[in-house]
Amino acid sequence: MDWLNLIQWPAMLVTMAAAWLIGSQGAGGRNAGFWLFLLSNVLWIVWGWHADAHALIALQIGLAAINVRGTVKTEHQVESQHASSESPQKMD
Repeated sequence: MDWLNLIQWPAMLVTMAAAWLIGSQGAGGRNAGFWLFLLSNVLWIVWGWHADAHALIALQIGLAAINVRGTVKTEHQVESQHASSESPQKMD
């Protein structure tokens, strides 16, 4: 069996893990999910190139753009949460 053909299996597993993390309540989990989605986009593009699946490649490029947007938004949320946890709390 061609080893490039096997890439679809880790791509599927990474996609499932990313979808699970996207549903997280915390921004950190969602951020990790977007990063995993980006990894899955790369894996699907590699497999799609090998399989001559041009529509799949185009889809993954579009989804990667959405995932980049998600990582930027959630990284700002993670930084805000991190900064607020480090700032001294006002005592009344």
